Amino acid sequence: MDDTLYTRTSFDTSRTVTRNYSTSFYSAAGLLAPGVRAAIYGIYGFVRLADEIVDTFSGYRQAALLDRLETDYETGRREGISLNPVVNAFVTVVRHYHIDDDLVRAFITSMRADLSKKQYRDADEIREYIYGSADVVGLMCLKVFTNRDEALYERLKQPAMKFGSAFQKVNFLRDLKSDTETLHRSYFPSFTENGLDETGKAAVIREIETEFAEAYEGIRQLPPTCRLGVYVAYTYYLQLLKKIKQTPACTLMLKRIRISGWNKMLLLTRSFVLEKVHSI
Repeated sequence: MDDTLYTRTSFDTSRTVTRNYSTSFYSAAGLLAPGVRAAIYGIYGFVRLADEIVDTFSGYRQAALLDRLETDYETGRREGISLNPVVNAFVTVVRHYHIDDDLVRAFITSMRADLSKKQYRDADEIREYIYGSADVVGLMCLKVFTNRDEALYERLKQPAMKFGSAFQKVNFLRDLKSDTETLHRSYFPSFTENGLDETGKAAVIREIETEFAEAYEGIRQLPPTCRLGVYVAYTYYLQLLKKIKQTPACTLMLKRIRISGWNKMLLLTRSFVLEKVHSI
């Protein structure tokens, strides 16, 4: 990737977006090798911007804003530069790591669905949404992690998709209150008229646990430049899932489940020791 002042400024902007919107992700990304870290900031900045358009920019012409973001991406990908710093960082990563355009299109399609679709009623519908909103983001990151090693990328595609899917489902459970009350969305086909019950919650958690187990096998095969950072993100979400599992379904409808800053530090320390001493 080029090292012009504008490109550096673009990645600095995406780094700031990452830090301000997700301290957990920012901390995990900080454990990646510098070049890998910058590229992941580039991806996160773009997907976060799209997510903010559909989730928090109410009162504005959200569909038009998402269309403009897509157009900025298309122009930047074609010309190799964008005047939007976040988009510029993203297209720099896309072009350098040969990220497939189909992955970006699938992501934008799922983001666009959030503007109009409020209820997912069967497994096929939610599977398609999760593929675009999460699986493909995992694949974009995997393109960076494997650094244009196509054989390694193909070998780790399925674990990366499972990782993205598990992340998304944990987020669904964590954000149940805001999704239901503020955004009026339901991503769970197992919702009853009273919300998510214990049976539905248990079924979702079983799916997540299976996906995390498959993802873990992929993490173990990642290059050293990224393995620790990804493993820290994995352990954080695993701990979050454990806390959600212990929380009654009715309580998930009332508050957002969080991991304290102290526990995050403990997870970071434990992950570092396990990765360095035992190679996870």
